[in-house]
Amino acid sequence: MPFIYNRTVRFQDTDAAGVVYFANVLAICHEAYEESLKVAGMNLKDFFTHPTVAFPIVHASVDFFKPMFCGDDLLIQLMPQQLSSDRFEVTYEVMVGELLAAKTVTRHVCIDTNTRSKREFPEQIREWLEVHHKEAESVERRKSREII
Repeated sequence: MPFIYNRTVRFQDTDAAGVVYFANVLAICHEAYEESLKVAGMNLKDFFTHPTVAFPIVHASVDFFKPMFCGDDLLIQLMPQQLSSDRFEVTYEVMVGELLAAKTVTRHVCIDTNTRSKREFPEQIREWLEVHHKEAESVERRKSREII
């Protein structure tokens, strides 16, 4: 299974129309990303505060399929995939019940924080990618069989 994160939509997540504001979907997905790192044993304070390497998002996209409202219970499935020795992307499927409400992709690059130049992943991120990619790969295979 991919990494699963559960989250209830809060009033502060919504806009004047009463649905989740588009940018907040990315914030909710980033919460799932942070939780997956924490569950993998990474110290989030060390990871995000004065690190020697960083993983800035260089691309983000969201496709919406169903509105999400205050009080909805979300299930976010996080599926990372390594693209190269210094880039990875994370696909998030945001579910409300059995329905796909949104699909989000963030693309990250690994950089040295002092020089701001690209560098290869540290071991801890390679391990995180490998574990979650294997889990996500089996889910994608299952989904492709369901489509056929």
